[in-house]
Amino acid sequence: MNIIGKLMGQLKQYKTAALLAPVFTLAAVGLEVLIPYVMALLIDQGIAVGDMGQVFKWGIIMLLCAVLALMVGASSGIFGSEASTGLASNLRDALFEKVQTYSFSNIDKFSTAGLVTRMTTDVTNVQNAFQMALIIATRAPITLIASIVMCIIISPSLSVIFFVAMVLLGTALVTIMLKTMPMFGNVFRRYDDLNSSVQENVTAIRVVKAFVREDFESSKFERAANELHDLFVSAESLLAWNNPVMMCSMYGCIISLSWLGTHSILAGEITTGELTSLLGYVMNILMSLMMLTMIFVMVTMSAASGQRIVEVLDEQPDIVSPKNAITEVVDGSIDFDHVTFSYRAAGTGEATLDDIDFAIRSGETIGILGSTGSGKSTLVSLISRLYDVDGGMVRVGGQDVRAYDTEALRDAVAVVLQQNTLFSGTILDNLRWGNEHATLDECKAACEAACADEFIERFPDGYATMIDQGGTNVSGGQRQRLCIARALLKRPRVLILDDSTSAVDTATDASIQRAFAERIPDTTKLIISQRVSSFGACDRILVLDAGRVSGFAPEAELLETNQIYRDVYEAQNKSGSDADFDAPDGGASAFDPMSQRNDPAFADELRASARAER
Repeated sequence: MNIIGKLMGQLKQYKTAALLAPVFTLAAVGLEVLIPYVMALLIDQGIAVGDMGQVFKWGIIMLLCAVLALMVGASSGIFGSEASTGLASNLRDALFEKVQTYSFSNIDKFSTAGLVTRMTTDVTNVQNAFQMALIIATRAPITLIASIVMCIIISPSLSVIFFVAMVLLGTALVTIMLKTMPMFGNVFRRYDDLNSSVQENVTAIRVVKAFVREDFESSKFERAANELHDLFVSAESLLAWNNPVMMCSMYGCIISLSWLGTHSILAGEITTGELTSLLGYVMNILMSLMMLTMIFVMVTMSAASGQRIVEVLDEQPDIVSPKNAITEVVDGSIDFDHVTFSYRAAGTGEATLDDIDFAIRSGETIGILGSTGSGKSTLVSLISRLYDVDGGMVRVGGQDVRAYDTEALRDAVAVVLQQNTLFSGTILDNLRWGNEHATLDECKAACEAACADEFIERFPDGYATMIDQGGTNVSGGQRQRLCIARALLKRPRVLILDDSTSAVDTATDASIQRAFAERIPDTTKLIISQRVSSFGACDRILVLDAGRVSGFAPEAELLETNQIYRDVYEAQNKSGSDADFDAPDGGASAFDPMSQRNDPAFADELRASARAER
């Protein structure tokens, strides 16, 4: 009931339609139940005695009942559709808005495919069940009860046939229903696997084609589709027995009524018209039972979907703005005060960041270097409070980030992530994500600072050039520069570049750094990179190793005091390329200066040289 209450709470402006639908359905049922009774009078008082006046009288009454039943029935259908589609629309809006409030840790609990399934398939199931509940769930029991009452009024003895048929039919249908319930529960869990396979394949279609893995992906999707198919077939195969069982019950009742009813007519117990009306009521009774069974099946299917929807609506955001939150970030100073952090969803219990302690003055340019998994991206995520720390404190502008209004804090911190995302629309539309009120001149200035103006001007449509979804029609370097320009339009107190110049050449990277120094001198700039050439304009460089601070000083000092930074610096200057982290001796802090080369002998030579220098 709690689930139903939470789902129905989304009816909102459609409550009136939801109330009118069953009211009109009741009116339609009343008229439909009356028609067989009027037919009996037409036969007995008109046709049987040859009185055409009575035939016209009751015939007109039957016609009026049918027309009115049609009108109110159509009205109930219209109101039912309006209420059910409105509920579905509100549910999707509520789900989407709820997801927007989630922190990263909340989103980690639900897969992307799972959230998509909840907003589409699960909401559709609830919509169909609600529409059926408004109309059929009202029609079926009232029709069943009214038809039984009319049968008892006409002939109590013959009504026993209906009760016997109802018991047999009800037993068979309930048995079928109980067997199909758990099957439909499993079906919707398989939808997540299917949607996940589709999403992953479409998103990574370039990788799939580059590695010629179409056959593998097709096989994976086929397995997921076949599992879903098999579950549906199993459930529907059992459900298919509903119709033959009902038909057997219906024909059994008709034959029994015809046989016993004929004897009753000959004995003068009932009239021909009453027998005709009984045959009409038996159809109503059996169809009502059939509809009730379908309602139970639909409710069973939608119950699993409703539970999945409520799980998302009930999920409480881990990160919320406090009461009397600070709404202004005064400057870009950053202070990590003995910060410890771990991803709870990972379940390992190991700290991703351990006792991180450093301070950055407003306006400084800081480079961040570290091996894969050292916690670079995690560290900068704490600045804009995408996650909350487990211990210690992160301050921005001299205030604990937990004291800020989250929107105000994140508006003051611009992040260009490692995975750059553009949206369908023009280049100008994408730039204005940083500032929806930015003028064309402001957008052009931001693009000049990000070195994006030179390729935009080569496009025939310039800033009106359409960007495909995900930015698939521009190169990786162009996508990165557009995202940097978008971030600059926010005029942030803190600008974070999370390996966001990896796809541009070193000359362009240097130009971007110079533009930052000239155009946004008061903005604190954090530059995460694997190449030391990106740190030329940095005041200091932070070196992370296995979630801890290994060094934090100007480059000249690090070259003297920090072995990790010196190894990377020397490796990249010797090889003339960017070096990645490796552990030739099994240690976490060693580097493989030739990880991007294909000559293992040359790489071994450099490793030996590095060890000798140590």
